[in-house]
Amino acid sequence: MNQPRIMKTLIICVSIYQANTHKIAKVMAEALNATLLEPEDVEVNTLKDYDLIGFGSGIYWSRFYKRLRNFIKKLPALPDSRVFLFGTCGHGEIPSRPIEKLLQKKGCTVVGKFSCLGYNTFFLSRFLGRTNRGRPDTTDFKRAREFAESLKE
Repeated sequence: MNQPRIMKTLIICVSIYQANTHKIAKVMAEALNATLLEPEDVEVNTLKDYDLIGFGSGIYWSRFYKRLRNFIKKLPALPDSRVFLFGTCGHGEIPSRPIEKLLQKKGCTVVGKFSCLGYNTFFLSRFLGRTNRGRPDTTDFKRAREFAESLKE
């Protein structure tokens, strides 16, 4: 009897400011039984061995962190690689289009995106009422787990 093949997954995450995105990445890694690394710890020549690769970061000035953007720019071609994007931000959805375009140029297929609010202490957010104290929260973690589990299908 054949055993079902286990999907090999890697999550690459940059989480600097409040560790919001790292908290989400840990939940996803547990759900996917994935390895969780920062860009500098990834052996690029092993990326083709993964069935699924996640790229996530906090959002700073409406962009993914520069460390992650630069990492993706330097990647070799990864034809037919399945990838997903995730992030936390102070408002709305993650601005994923620029990262999607970079990954598509590398031959990747973006199979999903996840975002949630993150606690924001940027000084202007205090005046605009966008601090999101306590975020990500249990509801965000539940959504992140459900999103990750949906990627197994």
